[in-house]
Amino acid sequence: MKKGTWINIIIILAILVLAILILTLNNSSHPDTDEETVKCIGDNSILYVQLGCHHCETQERMFGNYTEYLTIIDCFYENEKCDGVQGTPSWKINGVMYMGVQSIEKLINLTGC
Repeated sequence: MKKGTWINIIIILAILVLAILILTLNNSSHPDTDEETVKCIGDNSILYVQLGCHHCETQERMFGNYTEYLTIIDCFYENEKCDGVQGTPSWKINGVMYMGVQSIEKLINLTGC
């Protein structure tokens, strides 16, 4: 094959791989759990986030379209409600702060859901 043909094949493969990655990462409408469990987690916890926090976005994506059921405080806009929050994302559950992205399984255990 000619050199130009190989370059075209590589470009096409790169575009396909990129398209697959984008589709996979944008699949945020499918949460890692069901609606009732998210409601329970939201009723028994507070999630502290901050505008521009990529880990906060990752945490919220885990809940898909059910984030509306979580109790979320954005420390960028509501700084006065974030006393004691040392970093975001953070979860307050039963008066205890848990820093960093938490798995759904851990949140279920911590909240008793």
